[in-house]
Amino acid sequence: MLDTTNPAVGMILFACGGLAGAVFALPFKRVKNWAYESYWLFYAIFGLVLFPWALALLTVPNLKEVLTEAPAGVLARCAGFGALWGLGGLTWGLMIRYLGIGLGLAIGCGLCSATGTLIPPIVAGKAADLVKDTGAIVVLLGVFGSLAGIALVGLAGKAKESELSEEEKKRAVAEFDFKKGMLVALFSGIASAGMNFGLQSGDVLQEAAVRGGTLSTWQGIPVLVVVLLGGFVVNAAWCLTQNAKNRTFGDYSKGGSLVVPNIFFAGLAGVIWAMQFVCQKVGEPAMGDMAYIGFAIVMGSSIFFSSLVGILLGEWRGVGSKTKTLLGLGIVTLLVSFCVISYGNKLKEQASRPEVMAEKEVQKAVDAVERLQK
Repeated sequence: MLDTTNPAVGMILFACGGLAGAVFALPFKRVKNWAYESYWLFYAIFGLVLFPWALALLTVPNLKEVLTEAPAGVLARCAGFGALWGLGGLTWGLMIRYLGIGLGLAIGCGLCSATGTLIPPIVAGKAADLVKDTGAIVVLLGVFGSLAGIALVGLAGKAKESELSEEEKKRAVAEFDFKKGMLVALFSGIASAGMNFGLQSGDVLQEAAVRGGTLSTWQGIPVLVVVLLGGFVVNAAWCLTQNAKNRTFGDYSKGGSLVVPNIFFAGLAGVIWAMQFVCQKVGEPAMGDMAYIGFAIVMGSSIFFSSLVGILLGEWRGVGSKTKTLLGLGIVTLLVSFCVISYGNKLKEQASRPEVMAEKEVQKAVDAVERLQK
């Protein structure tokens, strides 16, 4: 098979995924008179089930065969990691309660990005790929740079919190507890990385999809739908439990004309959220053996774009020069890390070019022989 990788396209798709992750919650601002658990349920229905399955049916002609003939262990592993991600996401709020947004963001996103990026290739026995040549090493340095950028943005958030008045601090982090917060952050960050563990566990599904005629671009979609289904079970169970506990089942019928708009905007948020991982799986084939960096780029660019959105929305207005400096350094570090990763991919592409050219020459010779035989 000829090499069809194009790292530039992969990087652009990963960045688009990060943008989706940064803005997905904006439609929630249009939801009115519903409890959090009520609109989160429709976010989950659309983002974790309806949209990904509709996309899979449109892009994977042999979807039924891929899923029914797949080993049960593979399906269980993908769905199980999706459920783990769901648990990690639900405890994210608890982490913020104990550590605050700034510190929680830095620790949670850093752990999630690091474990979700580096552990899958190690578990798959591909640890050598991380440092096998100069390009791979440069890419790995870029990944670590993105983690540093995430940490700097988190420190900026922490600095912003420190500028609040005592009354505002109590409202922001009323139950600050570093020890509890670190324990929860450790679980939340690693469990949230379950998303990428699941996405990297479905090679069998991807291979079956391609054999059945699915374009390589869409080969990861069957894996995505299984992982997200596992996440949906956890999210839906939590939402319905909260509906019962808080007696908010009435949200789905009250409000008259608000019901349809609320469902629409909650569902829109879910679709936008799902796009970050659709972009990751669609971008991975273009990255070749560097596909493992997709999760780090999506997470890092999500922090990058969310910081820019926060600036545009005035969330950082009035903060001190130290906080602005940290935020600026974080954004610049993320931007530089993406450039470093792009450069590393360029080095890998140049190193593999002779091999690719040789493969093309061999293919031309084979084609010529076949024409002569005819």
